[in-house]
Amino acid sequence: MSTENEGNENDAVPAAPSVPSVPPVPAAAPEGTPPGGDLPASGPDSRGDEPTDRVPAAHQEGGPAPSSDPYGRPAGQTPAPPQQPPAASAAWPPPPPPVPSYADAGSQPWGAPVHPEPKAPRRYRASGLVAAVAVAALVAGGIGGALGYWAADSNGSGSSGSTTVAASNSPKDLKRADGTVAGVAAKALPSVVTIEAQSGDGEGGTGTGFVYDKEGHILTNNHVVASAARSGQLTATFSDGKKYGAEVVGRAEGYDVAVLKLKDAPDGLTPLPLGDSDEVAVGDSTIAIGAPFGLSNTVTTGIISAKNRPVASGDGSSSANSYMSALQTDASINPGNSGGPLLDAGGAVIGINSAIQSTSGGGGMGQSQAGSIGLGFAIPVNQAKNVAEQLIKTGQPVYPVIGATVTMEEKSGGAVISDKGADGTPAVTPDGPAAKAGLKAGDVITKFNDTVVESGPTLIGEIWTHKPGDKVTLTYKRGSETSTVDVVLGERKGDS
Repeated sequence: MSTENEGNENDAVPAAPSVPSVPPVPAAAPEGTPPGGDLPASGPDSRGDEPTDRVPAAHQEGGPAPSSDPYGRPAGQTPAPPQQPPAASAAWPPPPPPVPSYADAGSQPWGAPVHPEPKAPRRYRASGLVAAVAVAALVAGGIGGALGYWAADSNGSGSSGSTTVAASNSPKDLKRADGTVAGVAAKALPSVVTIEAQSGDGEGGTGTGFVYDKEGHILTNNHVVASAARSGQLTATFSDGKKYGAEVVGRAEGYDVAVLKLKDAPDGLTPLPLGDSDEVAVGDSTIAIGAPFGLSNTVTTGIISAKNRPVASGDGSSSANSYMSALQTDASINPGNSGGPLLDAGGAVIGINSAIQSTSGGGGMGQSQAGSIGLGFAIPVNQAKNVAEQLIKTGQPVYPVIGATVTMEEKSGGAVISDKGADGTPAVTPDGPAAKAGLKAGDVITKFNDTVVESGPTLIGEIWTHKPGDKVTLTYKRGSETSTVDVVLGERKGDS
């Protein structure tokens, strides 16, 4: 961590809860899903609109075959005329007529709805909904095929059909403007990769990255590659299916940024253009590209919901947290989107999708991973670019610091300078930036430049949007007095 808590966050007040952003695993099929049966042969006399797994057993084995007449009469038999009741009869009203053969729902398609036998309740694993939708799509596809055959057969037998009119422009003939979502996606997708990280023990996860330069550098999140950075394997797959091995150039745990380099990078790589995240406004359109739950090349849209949102998150493999003053978006972001680009309406990168907020840690319905509720957070690209250049140049990050350890309490009315630093060291580093500005243990920093500081993580996230040597203004309280001082930021190299 920075000098605020540089490497000593575990010795200060416990860290703020992390926003979950966990690399996903492939979607699992829901337990208890019955194997799909083949649809019955299609034709004018068969039921091509119902999957076989819902046909009662009587129809599947040994049941009476439906007659060619929908009312159950043998071929060629003329129905008897209805009998009129006698003028006067002690048996009136007469008993109900015999139940026709087709009244049995198990043997005639025009009977009462068929209710399948009760099944044991299903338990869904992670991404169970995705698997269930896939199963439903396959069944629907089978139904469509059966009905299509029936229609073709009917038309071929001479029955009248409908005449359709084609649109003047088919989709392949349409030209989508550069400013449309389709136009932006078409240009950006070839420069976005799906990253598969496999650790030394065989466990793996999926994330996203994008082409940073023509030399084959890929920009992504640290937590996407952390598990495989030391003794694992990394691959990057482009939208055309071409896969390349990759290696880590550098990682910054605090910033949650990592740079990869493609092995045998192909010629003609097209880096995504980088925008200016400082100029982004609330309400601006956003486009997110990634591999949510392993579904590569997924495009979602939204807006910028807020700026300078303080977010603390972890990589899931260590106690180290990352801190950001994030862009908030309601574009759908899920596990697997991490490291992917957040684009503006013109297709320029304005952020790196990094974290989501969820209503619960488990996501509900037996799922082990949370999904999007419209609260996604991205590292501003201006900050990510500075970090990427550091990593490409030296292989390690450089953090700006004020030279003071602060508490990690979320609702403390500001960033409180701790009584002591790590291992009993002074909370305010002697001759450091904060000491030179006159700050002391117990002071509460309430503003960083014009941004209100609500907690220690908020202060760290704001400091890390700057560079060492920048001059900033701090507002703090000491007792009942409020003061303002200028501080020139120092630096700390590396994550250790």
